[in-house]
Amino acid sequence: MKKVIIFILFLIQVSFASASKNYFDFEIIQGMIINQGYLCQPCLEGVYFGVDQDALIIAGGANLVDKMPWQRGAGVYSDDIFVLQKSEEKNYTWSRMKQKLPHKGAYGGAVSTSHGLFCFGGNSNNQCLNNSWLLKYNSEKNEVEIVTGPQLPIPLANFATAEVDGKIYVAGGISEINGASGHGFFSLDITEENPQKWQWKELPHWNGASRAFAVGVAQSNGVNNCFYLFSGRNIQPDKQPKVLYDAHEFNPSTGGWKVISKGINKELPFLAGTAFPLGANSIVFASGANGRIMKRQQEIENEIERIKKLSVDGKDIEEELKEAQKRLTNNLTNYPGFENKLICYNTLSKETYEIGKLPGTRQVGTTAVLWDDYVVIPSGDLGPGVRTPGVLKIEISKSKSHLSSLDLLVIALYFLILAWMGFFFSKRQKNTNDYFKGGGRVPWWAAGLSIFGTALSAITFMAIPAKTFATDWSYFILNMSIFLVAPLIIYLFIPFYRKLNVTTAYEFLEKRFNLAVRLIGSLSFILFQVGRMGVVLFLPSIALNVATGIDIFICIALMGIVSLAYTMMGGIEAVIWTDVMQVVVLLGGAIFSLVFIIISIHGGISSIIETAKESHKFNIINLDWSLRQPTV
Repeated sequence: MKKVIIFILFLIQVSFASASKNYFDFEIIQGMIINQGYLCQPCLEGVYFGVDQDALIIAGGANLVDKMPWQRGAGVYSDDIFVLQKSEEKNYTWSRMKQKLPHKGAYGGAVSTSHGLFCFGGNSNNQCLNNSWLLKYNSEKNEVEIVTGPQLPIPLANFATAEVDGKIYVAGGISEINGASGHGFFSLDITEENPQKWQWKELPHWNGASRAFAVGVAQSNGVNNCFYLFSGRNIQPDKQPKVLYDAHEFNPSTGGWKVISKGINKELPFLAGTAFPLGANSIVFASGANGRIMKRQQEIENEIERIKKLSVDGKDIEEELKEAQKRLTNNLTNYPGFENKLICYNTLSKETYEIGKLPGTRQVGTTAVLWDDYVVIPSGDLGPGVRTPGVLKIEISKSKSHLSSLDLLVIALYFLILAWMGFFFSKRQKNTNDYFKGGGRVPWWAAGLSIFGTALSAITFMAIPAKTFATDWSYFILNMSIFLVAPLIIYLFIPFYRKLNVTTAYEFLEKRFNLAVRLIGSLSFILFQVGRMGVVLFLPSIALNVATGIDIFICIALMGIVSLAYTMMGGIEAVIWTDVMQVVVLLGGAIFSLVFIIISIHGGISSIIETAKESHKFNIINLDWSLRQPTV
C-alpha cells in the first residue's frame, strides 16, 4: 500500500510540475532567404504554401521594387520555389529550387495532398489566373517536380479556401485585376488517385454579399465537418470597398449554407487573415486586418477628392491638399501594426473569445498550415507594404493548466482517498465471501448507489451531454431504457440469484450448463468491458489533460492504477463505497451545474426551454432507417 501511494504521489508531482497556463508556444523559424534585394523586407506576400514529404514549400508571392503602394510602387511577382527542411536537432535549412513555377503569381490557394502541394489560382501583375499545379518534392534529389493540374472554372485570386474530407472548397475572390468581388463557390474532389481526373464543380453560393479577402477554414459543427466562410471585403466598380462582418457555414452532407454571424460581430472582420481548426469544435484566427486602416484611408481619400473639387470654384487648395495628402501618408506609414490577439470561435456555441496573444503583431496576406503537430504561418504583411521574413511556428502547449493550486490539491487528495479506501477495506478480507459479497455488511442504499455509479460512466457524464449540446435529445430513449429493464431485474432476476445463493451469474451458468458455457459467458463480458473501459478511461483523461495539463497517458495510468489498487485490495466493499463517493461527486456536480446555469442565464429555465425549442433540441424520436445516426 505504501508503495502504491508513493507511486501515485510521484505521478501527481511529475504531472502538476509540468503544467503551465499557456495555450500556445511560439517560435520564429529562421528567416526566409527570399528576394533579398527588394525595397521592403526580404520576403513575400500571398505565397503558395504547404507541406510535401515533411518539408515546407513556399512558391510564388509578391513584393515591391522601389516604392510603397500609396506611392504607386510597382509590384513584382515571383515564380521561385523554396523548400524548408528540418533536421533531428530542430535546425531549419532553406533551399532555392532550380525549378520555377509555370507562371509568376501570388494570392492563390495551396492545399497539401498525398500527391504533392496543389497550388491553384492567384494573379500575376496584369491578370488573374485559373491555372493549377502539383508540386512534388524529392528529398533525395532536393528538387521539385511540377505537374499541371485541372484549371479553375474561372480565373480567381484573393479567395477563401479550405479542404474538408477530401474536397477543396473555394469561395469568392476576384476574376480581374481591380475588378469586382465574386460570388463563385467551387469544389474539387481530390480523393481520386489520378490527379488528371480531378474536376472542379460549381456549387450554390452563400446567402450574402460577394466578397474577396475572406477567410475559409474547415471544422466540425458537432455533427459534420463543414466549410466556414468569415468576413471579407465587398468590392464593386466605382464604389468604395465595403468591409463585411458576416459569417457562413456550408455543410457538405446537406449541400446547404447557414448564416452564423450572430454573436461574433464584435470580433469580426478578419480581412486577408488566416485561421486554423483547434480541437473538436474551435477555430483560431491567427491573423487578419480589422479594416480600420482601410476605413481611415477611405475617409482621407474622400476628403482629398472634396478638396480637389474646390479648385473648380477658383479657391486656393494647395496647402489644404498638401495637408490631407500628408495625413494619408502618415496613416499608412505610421501604422502600428495589426493586433496580436488570437481569437477563438466555437462552432457549437457560435461565440468568440480571446484565447491568447501572438509574440508580435499579426501578419496578413498569408496562410496557416499544419506541419507535424504545430501550425506554421509564413511571411505576409505586418502593415501596409511592410513584409516580414519570419516564419511563425505556433505549437499547442501540451502542459497547459487552467486550475489553481487548490484545485490541483483537491484532485490529488481525491486519488489518495481512493487508494486509502482500498487499504482500509483490505483488512476486512478474510475469505472469498468477504471479497465478492462484502460479508453481507453492505447496506442496500450503498449497493444501489454503486449500481447507479457503475452505469454512470464518463460516457454518460461527458460524451452524451456534449453530443446533446451539439445536436439534440436523440440519445434520450437509449438512456431512459434503464427504467424499462430495471423492474424486470428487480422482480425477476435478483430474487432468483438470491435464492440460489451464487456469487456471480457465471457461477450459475456453470451449474445450469457446464464450464464451457461459463467461460464463454465470462470471456464475452470481459472483452466487452475491456473495449468499454478504453473509452471510459480515455474521456476523463482528455478532460484532465485540458484542465490540469497532465499528459493523457499519465492520466490513464493514474486512474487505472488507483482503480486496480483499491479493487484488488478492498474487494467489493471498496468498490461499492468508492462508487458511493463518486456518485455523490458526479451527481452533486451535475445538479450544482444545472442550478448554476439556470441562475446565470437571463430568463432562467423558461429562457432555456424557449431557446431549446427554437433550436429543435427536444427532438427525441428519430424513425429514420439509418445505421449511422442515433435512431430508434
